[in-house]
Amino acid sequence: MNRKILAILAAAVALTLPWLVSFAGGAAAGYSTLVTVTMSGIGVLGASFLLTWGAETAEKDVPRAFAIAVLAILAVAPEYAVDALYAWNAGQFAGTPRGIEAGNLAVANMTGANRILIGIGWAGIALFTIFRSGAATDPTVTRKDGFLSDTISLDKDIGLEIVFLLLATVWAFLVPLGGGIDIFDTVFLVTLYVAYILIILRGDPEEVEENVGVPAALQRLAKPKRIAAVLALFVYSGLVIFTAVEPFAHGLEGLGKQVGVPPFFMIQWIAPLASESPELIAVAVLVNKARSTAGFNALISSKLNQWTLLIGTLAVVYSIALGQYGVLSFDDKQAAEIWITAAQSLFAVALIVNLEISVREALVLFLLFISQVVLEFLILQEYIAIGLSTHDLLIGFAAVYVVLALGLFISRRKAFARQLKGASRTIQEAFSDTTSETP
Repeated sequence: MNRKILAILAAAVALTLPWLVSFAGGAAAGYSTLVTVTMSGIGVLGASFLLTWGAETAEKDVPRAFAIAVLAILAVAPEYAVDALYAWNAGQFAGTPRGIEAGNLAVANMTGANRILIGIGWAGIALFTIFRSGAATDPTVTRKDGFLSDTISLDKDIGLEIVFLLLATVWAFLVPLGGGIDIFDTVFLVTLYVAYILIILRGDPEEVEENVGVPAALQRLAKPKRIAAVLALFVYSGLVIFTAVEPFAHGLEGLGKQVGVPPFFMIQWIAPLASESPELIAVAVLVNKARSTAGFNALISSKLNQWTLLIGTLAVVYSIALGQYGVLSFDDKQAAEIWITAAQSLFAVALIVNLEISVREALVLFLLFISQVVLEFLILQEYIAIGLSTHDLLIGFAAVYVVLALGLFISRRKAFARQLKGASRTIQEAFSDTTSETP
């Protein structure tokens, strides 16, 4: 490995060290809010580069979908930690105002994270892919006639992810009908994700796309050293992200409160935005290296694991804290939050079912998301009076998402049928391989 590569690796690690050393030595506890946000944010940036390089290197030895799934899980691990904390408090203080509030916050934080991932993540990365420098030579970007019609072509092999995400989305519509997140939600959603991982693990490593820089150098190492390097990058970057994102999120919450943003609004939107930042940075790095397909795959994989594992494990954490089995309940407002999140997910799946997304579609995705958040904020702060409660607003936007999604599914029914057939074929091949290897 030449000196240039070592210098690049060292630079990324150097970005993480001030925070990690401060955290380990206890000095971080005494920092001001602004210093905490700055140092932890820089640490997350450095760790995101390391995490991306680890995932790219791993594609040489494992199926790319699995490498990207690992990247997605590690990048959003802090979001799991924050949500688990609220679910734990809900169980410990069950039946009290504090416990009820914690349960609502767990749902609010989870739904906020999921909607940010699509409304800002999917839309923003799509626009960045098309309008970044070098997009003209990106084979995934297609220039088309018409207003805002340029598109990104997605991986033709993501039919499995699309179908599994659709199944999780349909189930999510049912969650509020049960009065809370219960054992049935846990079993179905966690089983769905485990089945997905087992299926993609049955695949063979694809031909690795030509890499440059750090991943290319690491892929040239002997296999034992390469595997050790990948594990080291995953473990170290995961450690930095796990320790840095919660202080980063809470620091942003503190800064928001100083300018008058409601605490509940901060927990639903600002904290998840901070915890999603490693994922978005990692994907932006992939896209900037003309690996747009891998970048979008990572976003889709991240949405799938959040929409299954994140929801499914909340009831488990709640029950452990409670000391017995319990249902993580929430109020009508949070039920509406789950419905609008499921509706947005349904619309997003309908957008990509034809394996492409245009500038126009990305803008619609973003504008629907941001307009709902802004309107809700204005209603909460009583800046406007439109005769609607925030609950009514959420239900209205959910209805818009569902109508748009159904229209797209109808118009793209042939493409949807192809994704179903492709996913079915992938599942059959995985199980037939298993059967053939059984004595």
